[in-house]
Amino acid sequence: MKVLVTGGAGYIGSVVAAQLLQAGHDVVVLDNLSSGHADAVPSGAAFVEGDIDDAGDVLDTSYHAVLHFAAKSLVGESVARPQLYWWNNVVGTLRLLDAMREQGVRSLVFSSTAAAYGEPETTPIREGTPAAPINPYGQSKLAIDHALAGEATAHGLAAVSLRYFNVGGALGRYGERHDPETHLIPNVLAVPAGRRESVDVFGTDYPTHDGTAIRDYLHVEDLGRAHLLALDWTAQTARGQRGEHRVYNLGTGTGYTVRDVIDAARRVTGHPVPAIERERRPGDPPVLVASADRIATELGWHAAHDLDRIVTDAWAFMKGTDA
Repeated sequence: MKVLVTGGAGYIGSVVAAQLLQAGHDVVVLDNLSSGHADAVPSGAAFVEGDIDDAGDVLDTSYHAVLHFAAKSLVGESVARPQLYWWNNVVGTLRLLDAMREQGVRSLVFSSTAAAYGEPETTPIREGTPAAPINPYGQSKLAIDHALAGEATAHGLAAVSLRYFNVGGALGRYGERHDPETHLIPNVLAVPAGRRESVDVFGTDYPTHDGTAIRDYLHVEDLGRAHLLALDWTAQTARGQRGEHRVYNLGTGTGYTVRDVIDAARRVTGHPVPAIERERRPGDPPVLVASADRIATELGWHAAHDLDRIVTDAWAFMKGTDA
């Protein structure tokens, strides 16, 4: 299939683009490089530098599907500058849907987020859990999910939204390079890499096995496999000339604590990784993990890599970028 990957120069988008090429697809990457990197676009993929708004200039009837990763994704920034998230994430996606409709491209895989659920009262989070996002980032992603459902009903779009929390690890030379970096695993690994002296642990009195908060962590390779399975489903559905939108959670159902992550980094790197205990941050729930039962049953996906593998691959990538 010929596919357009929006945001394909970013962390997750570049990994999925590489996996698509390996699977034999014809890949075109559209990215404005505001947070992505030109050298992350896999060799073998065509690259168009531009915004989501430019999708109308890229798409034509030769395309079969779109995998949509282009989004602003910093929670704090979304609170301070919500307009950026509504314009880029929501308006940009609506324009992408316009372009797809005009060219008859009826298959879409959307990289959504478990932030759409906000702070649910029950765990693990299932697709039927009420969606109540607490920041503009999560709200903008949920708005897109609603837009996709309407597009499927009205115009025959076959779409999948994948909701997940934390992603780590790397696929060879494709890994995490954010600025600023807000994710736990690269910030922990920055200590043995010599980029910082210690890591902060916010809250040590949660009702968990070691007192620190639990979050779901997925290997980016596992995440990419879910996108390819979702692509296959949308392609089959589109060929059947029917519109449908499905939402799938991706997760382990159990998760790992902050101290679990730090201990894994110590094992993998052989570095002590000093940790400084801090007060809880307001609004941080004790446990946020997702059930992946639905996608396991319907598409056959499950997470194959554990925390040590995630940290090992992230560490290998970080050392490579320091070389």
